[in-house]
Amino acid sequence: MAQEPAGQSAPQPVAAVASPQAQAAEQLEVARKNLARLTDQTNNAKNDDSRLAELKVEVDAAAKQIIAISVATRPRLDEIKARLAELGDPPKDGAAPEADVVAQERKRLLAERGEINALTGTAEDLSVQATKLSNGITATRRALFSNTLLKHTDINGSMVMDAIAAISMERQAFTRTVGSWLTFAWNFKRLQFLTALFLSLCAAFVLHAVTRRVFSPLIDRETLGEEPGYITRLSVAFWSTMVPTMATGVFAATSYFFLQVFKVLRPDIAPFISATLAISVALMFVSTLSNAVLAPKQNAWRLVRVSDHGARLLVLSIFAMAVVNGLDYLAGTISEMLGSPVVFTVVKSLVATIIIGLILMAMSLIKPIVPAGETLDGQGRPWPRAVSLLFVLTGVALILATLAGYVGLARFIATQIVMTGAILVTMYIGILTGKAVAKQNALADTVVGRYLEKRFGMEQVALDQTGLAAGLGIYVLVVLFFIPLILLQWGFQIADIEAWAYRIFTDINIGSIKISIVGILAGVLLFAAGYVVTRWFQRWIDGNVMARSRVDTGVRNSVKTGIGYLGIGLAGLIGISAAGFNLSNLALVAGALSLGVGFGLQNIVSNFVSGLILLVERPFKVGDWVVTGTTEGFVKRISVRATEIETFQRQTIMVPNSLFINASVGNWTHKNKLGRSDIPVTVSYSSAPRQVMDTLLKIAAAHPLVLKNPQPLAVFSAFGDATMTFELRVYLADIVNGTGVRNDLRLAIYEQFKEEGLGAPFSKEELEPEAPPPGPETDALTLQADAAGPAEVPSPLEDTIRRSGTQRRPRRVTVETVGDRD
Repeated sequence: MAQEPAGQSAPQPVAAVASPQAQAAEQLEVARKNLARLTDQTNNAKNDDSRLAELKVEVDAAAKQIIAISVATRPRLDEIKARLAELGDPPKDGAAPEADVVAQERKRLLAERGEINALTGTAEDLSVQATKLSNGITATRRALFSNTLLKHTDINGSMVMDAIAAISMERQAFTRTVGSWLTFAWNFKRLQFLTALFLSLCAAFVLHAVTRRVFSPLIDRETLGEEPGYITRLSVAFWSTMVPTMATGVFAATSYFFLQVFKVLRPDIAPFISATLAISVALMFVSTLSNAVLAPKQNAWRLVRVSDHGARLLVLSIFAMAVVNGLDYLAGTISEMLGSPVVFTVVKSLVATIIIGLILMAMSLIKPIVPAGETLDGQGRPWPRAVSLLFVLTGVALILATLAGYVGLARFIATQIVMTGAILVTMYIGILTGKAVAKQNALADTVVGRYLEKRFGMEQVALDQTGLAAGLGIYVLVVLFFIPLILLQWGFQIADIEAWAYRIFTDINIGSIKISIVGILAGVLLFAAGYVVTRWFQRWIDGNVMARSRVDTGVRNSVKTGIGYLGIGLAGLIGISAAGFNLSNLALVAGALSLGVGFGLQNIVSNFVSGLILLVERPFKVGDWVVTGTTEGFVKRISVRATEIETFQRQTIMVPNSLFINASVGNWTHKNKLGRSDIPVTVSYSSAPRQVMDTLLKIAAAHPLVLKNPQPLAVFSAFGDATMTFELRVYLADIVNGTGVRNDLRLAIYEQFKEEGLGAPFSKEELEPEAPPPGPETDALTLQADAAGPAEVPSPLEDTIRRSGTQRRPRRVTVETVGDRD
C-alpha cells in the first residue's frame, strides 16, 4: 500500500447534513433547558416583582419559540401525507405484492411521520409547561402585590421604640456610605466625576436654552397678553407643565447616564442617586402643574375659579403632600439600600401617611370658592359640603388605616392621591387643549397661529389643518406619555409595559387575521419610497433617454404612463407584503370579482373600475364645472360607483362613472377657473361698425371682473338680412361668475348704445306682417343685445303698432356660443 506524502493528511469525510427533524429535536432540547433555567430563576425570585416581570417576558418568548419549532415541521408533514395518499394503502393479504421500491418508500415515510409526530408531542408538552410557568408568574405577582397592600402590621409601643433606636444606626450607616463614596470618587475617579458633572451641566444648559427658545411662545405669559382666552390658558397650563418636567427628566437621565458611563457610581450608592433624581422630577411635575392650574400670582391665567388666597393655600398643600411622599420614598430606598430593619420602614411610612391625612383634613378648612360677580382677590367662601366632607373622610380613612396596621395600603392610597391625581389632571388639561386647538379657526386666534401666519404666510385652511394635526399630536402625546406613568404608579413594571407595547404594535389578532402596526407603517414607507423612485425614474427616462432619441411625443407619454402604472403597482405589492397581508387573499378577491362579472355584474364592475380611474387620474375634482351629454353642473362628490353633479337649477344627478370614461367630458375649470364669455350683439346696418366695436371694448374695459390680460375682443361676426352681428369676447378669472358678468355687460351695452344713438329703424321689408297691412309706420331704434330673446322695442314703434292694431316684431338672429350660458 502506498504511503501518503509527508505533510499531507488523509481526506476527511464530509459531514452529513442534519435532517430537519434532527434540527428540530436539537432546538427543542435547547428550549427544554432554557425552560428549566427560567423555572429555577422564578423560584428564586418569588419576592422580587421587577425580576418576575422580566422572567415572564422571557417565558412568553420561549413559548413562542417552541410553537414556531412545531409549526416549522408542518409543511414536511403535509408533504408526507400527500405522498402516502399517492402511494395508496399497502396490499392486503392474498393480493399481489407491491414493488420493493414502493414498500421501502412507504416505510421510510411512515417512520419520518412518526418522528415528526413525536416532535410535535414534545413541543406541545413544552408549550404547556411554558404556559403554566407564565400563568404561575402572573399569579405570584398578583399575590405579591396583594400581600404588600393588605399586609397587616401590629402597631404598638415596642415597635415604635425599636424604630427610634434604629434611627441613629441608619443615620451613621448612611453617612459612612455617602462619605466613602465621595472619598472614592474624589480620590480615584476625580477626572471622571468632574467630567460627568460638567457634561450634565452642559446638557442642562443646552436643554434650558433650547426649550426656552422653542417653547417660549407657548409658556411665556408676559408676551401672551394680560387677558388670555380659554384656549390660550389651557395651552399655557399644559405646556408650562410638560416642558419643565420633561427638561428636568432629561437632565436627571443624562446625569445618571454620565455617572454610570464613567463608572463613578458604586452599587451601594446608585439606588440613592436614582431615587433622588426621580423624586426631583416628580416634585417639579407636581409643582409646575399646581402653579399652572391655580396660578396663585396671576389670577387671569387661573383655570379654576378660586380666590387668590385659596389658590396659594392649595398650591402649598399639594406641594407639601408631594414632598412628604417623596421623602417617604427616599427614606424607604435608603433603608432598603442599607438593610435597615423592616420595622423602621413601617414607622416612617406610618408617619408620612398620617401627615398626608392631616394635610387633607386641613384642606377642607380652606375657603377658596368665589361666587360669580365677585373679584378673585377678595375673601373666598368655604368648599361645598360634599367636597369638604370628601377631604375629611379621605384624611380620616388614611389615618385610621395606618393606625389599624394597614400601612402599605394607606401609603399606596396616599401616593395615588398625589401622583395619579396630578397625572390625571394633566391628561385632562392635555385632552382639552388638543380638543380646543383642533377646532376650526381656533389656531388662528392664538399667538402660535399668528406667528405661523406672519412667518410662513399660512392661510386659514393651512392653519386649520395645522391645528388639527397639532390636536392629534397632543392626544398621542397624552396617551403615550401618561398612560405608562399611571401603570407604573399602580404597580406594573417597565417590562410589562414593553411587552404590551410590543404586542400592540406587532401582534394584534382579530380572529384569524394578524395585524402589525409596525408592519403597516413599514409598508406605507416602502410604498412611498417606491412611488418617489417611480416618479424619478419616469422623469429620468423621459428627459434623458427618450428626449435624446427624439422619440415621438405620443410614444414618450405612453412609455412614461406605463412605467408609472408598473412602478406604482410594484410599490403597492411590496407595501402590502411588508404590511403582512397575504397576497393570496387578493387572488381570492380577484377571483370573486371575475365570477361576479361572469354572472352579470359587468356594469357594476365597470362603474367601480371607472371610479378608481377617475380618483387616480383626476380629470375633474369636486367643485369643477363639467358638461357630459345633456348633464351640466358642479361636481359635488366622486365615489367609486357614481359621481354626484348639482345642476344650475340645484338638482342633484347621479351619473355612473363609466359615462365619464366612455364619453366626452367638458371641464370648464380643469386646471384653473379662467374662461372666456361671449356676448352676441345685433344692430341695424345704419350703425357704424367701428363705433360699435369701440363702444363694446370700452364697456368691457370698465367692468371690474373683466381681465385686462388676455384683453377683451370685439368681433364683427356675421351679416344678416337686415342686421349686423357683433361679438364681445371677454376673459374672466372665474368663469363661474360668467352669468352675472354677462348680465352687467348687456345692461351696459343697452344703456350705452341708447345714449350714443347706435341703431336705426327697421324698414317695411324688415318687418313681417301677421295681420292686415298696418297704418303709417313710425321710426324706431332697434337694439338686440341678447341672442337668447327678442330685443326691447322703443316706445315710438310700440305706439305705432298699437295704433295700427298689428302685431309686428323684428327678425332676430340667435347666436349660441361657448361660454354664453345663464
